[in-house]
Amino acid sequence: MFKKLLIANRGEIALRIIRTCKEMGVRTVAVYSTADKESLHVRFADEAVCIGPSQSKDSYLNIQRILAAAEVTNADAIHPGYGFLSENSKFSALCRDHGIKFIGATPEQIDGMGDKSNAKETMKKAGVPTIPGSDGLLESIEQAKEIAKEIGYPVIMKATAGGGGRGMRVVWKEDEVENAWNSARTESAAAFGNDGLYMEKYIEEPRHIEIQIAGDQYGKVCHLSERDCSIQRRHQKLVEETPSPFMTDELRTKMGEAAKAAAQIINYEGVGTVEFLVDKHRNFYFMEMNTRIQVEHPVTEEVINYDLVKEQILIASGVPISGKDYIPTKAAIEVRINAEDVYKDFRPSPGKIKILHKPGGHGVRVDSHIYAGYSIPPYYDSMIAKLIVSAQTREEAIVKMERALSEFVIEGIETTIPLHQQLMKNEDFRKGNFTTAFMNDFKLK
Repeated sequence: MFKKLLIANRGEIALRIIRTCKEMGVRTVAVYSTADKESLHVRFADEAVCIGPSQSKDSYLNIQRILAAAEVTNADAIHPGYGFLSENSKFSALCRDHGIKFIGATPEQIDGMGDKSNAKETMKKAGVPTIPGSDGLLESIEQAKEIAKEIGYPVIMKATAGGGGRGMRVVWKEDEVENAWNSARTESAAAFGNDGLYMEKYIEEPRHIEIQIAGDQYGKVCHLSERDCSIQRRHQKLVEETPSPFMTDELRTKMGEAAKAAAQIINYEGVGTVEFLVDKHRNFYFMEMNTRIQVEHPVTEEVINYDLVKEQILIASGVPISGKDYIPTKAAIEVRINAEDVYKDFRPSPGKIKILHKPGGHGVRVDSHIYAGYSIPPYYDSMIAKLIVSAQTREEAIVKMERALSEFVIEGIETTIPLHQQLMKNEDFRKGNFTTAFMNDFKLK
């Protein structure tokens, strides 16, 4: 087992990792920017090293400073959390070169799954269903029109290096192709330094359902069932739950086997997630693989009593997994609490928290790094907490979430709590009648 683990991240996920490490007897090193000097992950780690100023590029994305912090503190492992450098193959490779264990995928696995067009070809070889589309990158507007005509409108153009909805354009008819091509390439180049695009059939009325998987160093893989992430705004997840209200036993079995096949073909090591789009006829298609811990991992933990961060660390240290597939024994829902003003187009709302009261009670969990008096910096992602509830049924979980949200008091800033309160009361949501387009028509009161 590792003696000392450096967490190359911040906020709630850094604190989450520290808690598991303490329970495992592993010492921790926090890294922080000057803006995060008062963050709880700095306070609760065994050691803390400042790695630069507020901007991410000068701190949490600065590989050399993070590796220097690991060297100075004699850390023998680095956990990247999610976001930042968690899926950076160069970082994974440099950790390996410096004799530091990267708690995550190998550089080869990250590269294999990070480029979406390459990942799609790999999935085809594994027999995993993929969405009809271009073979590799599009070379011209004319080629885009030909492929769109062949697979049928609507189609969607996607940035090969994309994420978070950037560099994506839905095209409903041929005379929209050129404009979509130009705008998607411009946005992709600005966001990722890569203007490569590929095309897929646009799946109408889709659900976004992902399968949690784990693989060890000995070729064994298991799946930990599904999470439904269909409640999204501009491709950013708002609510996650398991089991999916759309799932059947037959579909879970098929998707679980497909997710394992996806992991096995790249000899995946660690905890990861295979994401699928599922159409209204319950046909499912590979979307992408995240070679890291997910924001929504607590949803799975709560229904199968499984510490996924602990599992990551054990796998990285060479411990084999059981290989057992898990099925949810109860229901769990997670909502993301963001520092945003939902009545002003979700404008970020950084600032000082004056009053804070977190909900509690049986089956209620809050993952967060905030406290009364803490100032939320404007430099990073706006998520400040995750509220997770679990119960015997989905109906009970929704009622529990309503109760927990009514207890969650954050004053001094605006948050997304009002949005979630209204979501929980929505009849279509309560019936499980929603797709990824649900929020397009959702009206805040």
